Amino acid sequence: MTVEAPARAVRLVGPRAELAGLVGGRADVGPAFLRAIGRLDARWSDEEIEAWAGGALALAHANLGGRCLDTFFRLAGRLPHQSAAALAGDARGAAEIGRRAGAKAALAALEAVPAAALRLPGHRDRACWWAGLARLAREAPDCVVLIAGQTVAALAAADGAAFESFVAAGLKAGGRSRERLRAFFSLEDPAARRMLERAGGAVGFQDLERPLRLFGLALWGSPPRLIALDGVGAAPASQRVSIVGGLIRMPHVYRGAPARETPALYRAALAHAMAHRAFSGDPRAVGRLRPLQIAMTGLVEDARVEALAMRRFPGLRSLWAPWHVARPGDAMTAAMLMARLSRALFDPDYDDPDGFVAKGRDLFSRAADRLEDLTLSRAIGGLLGHDLGQMRLRFDAKSYAVEPLYRDDNMALWDFDEPPDATAEEIEQAVEAARPTPKDSDDGRSEGEPQEQRSGRAREAAPDDRGVAIASYPEWDRAAGVERQGWTTVRDAPAAVGDPRALDEALDRLGGFRERIARLVRGARVGRAPRLKRQPEGFDLDLDAAIDAAIALRTGELPDERIYRASGVRARDVATVVLVDVSESTRERVGASSVLDIEKLAVAALASAMDALGDAFAVRAFASCGREDVRLIRVKDFGDRLDAAAMGRLAGLSSGLSTRLGAALRHAGAELGPIRSQRKLVLALTDGEPSDIDVADPLDLVEDARRATLSLRAQGVDVFGVTLGAAGSYGVFGRANTMPARRLEDLPDRLSELYFRLARL
Repeated sequence: MTVEAPARAVRLVGPRAELAGLVGGRADVGPAFLRAIGRLDARWSDEEIEAWAGGALALAHANLGGRCLDTFFRLAGRLPHQSAAALAGDARGAAEIGRRAGAKAALAALEAVPAAALRLPGHRDRACWWAGLARLAREAPDCVVLIAGQTVAALAAADGAAFESFVAAGLKAGGRSRERLRAFFSLEDPAARRMLERAGGAVGFQDLERPLRLFGLALWGSPPRLIALDGVGAAPASQRVSIVGGLIRMPHVYRGAPARETPALYRAALAHAMAHRAFSGDPRAVGRLRPLQIAMTGLVEDARVEALAMRRFPGLRSLWAPWHVARPGDAMTAAMLMARLSRALFDPDYDDPDGFVAKGRDLFSRAADRLEDLTLSRAIGGLLGHDLGQMRLRFDAKSYAVEPLYRDDNMALWDFDEPPDATAEEIEQAVEAARPTPKDSDDGRSEGEPQEQRSGRAREAAPDDRGVAIASYPEWDRAAGVERQGWTTVRDAPAAVGDPRALDEALDRLGGFRERIARLVRGARVGRAPRLKRQPEGFDLDLDAAIDAAIALRTGELPDERIYRASGVRARDVATVVLVDVSESTRERVGASSVLDIEKLAVAALASAMDALGDAFAVRAFASCGREDVRLIRVKDFGDRLDAAAMGRLAGLSSGLSTRLGAALRHAGAELGPIRSQRKLVLALTDGEPSDIDVADPLDLVEDARRATLSLRAQGVDVFGVTLGAAGSYGVFGRANTMPARRLEDLPDRLSELYFRLARL
């Protein structure tokens, strides 16, 4: 003992001694401190205890109250395997949060440490977690408590670095809106949960939507209508497919599924859902069926439609088989027994000794010759449901999930007399399911690009002191991989009026330009004489139609008599929106003129030609000053003539602000929507890549504009970009749809010729 006392005295020098002097005698935290020191003395060296005490001192000096210190001292007992550096980092992280967001936020973070330590045992990962919380405390302090309370969910799939990225993306998504920020960091916003899942490296519906559409089209001959299935409020999304009318709602992500197996799981789920659409018929009346009988009928119906599908496509067995994993040794519960029956009805080689499973398999096999009977599932399911009920096994209808994982929730099989209240999201999706399916496009896209690539609907927005807000549109967040709904606001900016005579005089100075345009106009008015195939009469045979008719005769069918070709002249039917970039960069000089001067000249020439043809067109100029201020200037509207007033507005355009191209493209598509025309075009004149003052990485807006372009094309709107100078926006419009005008002086000629080529029918 005499040897230990001096060592103890030496050890009481430094942070530990200072900490003992500060809190050792306090009634509120002293006992917890002494217990922590007793535990740490038993397992740590003096250096480790000093490091731990240094972190605790930082927390004590932050003056956050006794509860924060008491909670931190108790961590020594609750986390016995944590290192001194990790716990010291926890204390310093809480102190930083307390200085920025207050004692309540610091306490919430400390109380979340055990959950964080379970998910992030490493010191570096936990440091990233604290860094994310510290940034949140600086920029949205009232959200720290919210996300700390969701630590288990937030770190379920994300490591420390991913959590830090999640915080950054959430701050960007919420902007200045406290309501959006609170919804995001309480995980009530479905986009927040999707972002966490993507941060964890999960492969989800968004990554696979287009291949799934093609898979469904190839398998069943009709394109499936797919949409992501999100959770409601703070509840996570369902892990089962749900069918609403003609719409197949698929989980945004299958939580816990290995990334390498996820594509096969989504294909299995889609094949099963489309089997229901092919073989299940109309919804059945529930009547007096009990929940257990409803579940058993759905189980038998799943087996029935799969058996019919495998008769047509035997390869589906290998797609579905890996997900049937129930075994005879599983716990004897109603849900597990039903999973074993599901496997027995699917897999003829599966051996299960249970009498209930054997009876179900026997009933199903005896009905193998009448699987097309739509009443079969209810008959067998009703019997098995009654037998299972007699076994007195507990069945919880609220927590029951159909097995295996790829199968849907079977709610589409039933017509409930009193359906449960639908959430707003479910109502919207039901309405979406009732809409007509769009026709296949000429380029092979049956359903267009994935849902998030569509241009989005215009939403009315209220005016404010910056001008009249006419619509809001979504915008793609490249880093987070999600589409921010209602993120940009388009405003109707007033048009300045210039001198239209200056444009006329400039056109006259182009030497013969007006004459070339006149020749193009005369040629366009005549139009080509297209070959019309499969006509009832004509001077030439349509070889393809004649061959089809001969085949029909050989096979005993009635041939189509439309076997001729004829010539005809079609009327021009094209509507165009010309978008003119008037951002600050168009102020640059090119000889005696600016880039904008050349743009105005080119648009004046094109507009004059379109007006002479009688084509429907509108001219819009655009610039932006942040996402809430995308300014659109109406130079000419559809239905108006190109009069002196319109030319004056074109002449009055001036350079300024930035280039948020995606929002302008979406609004152009929205304006073309109600126009009745066979061909719809958007021609965008821009002198560079998209950019704006509130976006640090220009690639974000490039990707957003690219997705807006793809969305418009999926809706039948052709988008073509004319890039001025050396700038090339291939990433936005695609190489085939981009015309780089390297000599700006040639722009008026090139733009007019381009229009006539695109509008030729």
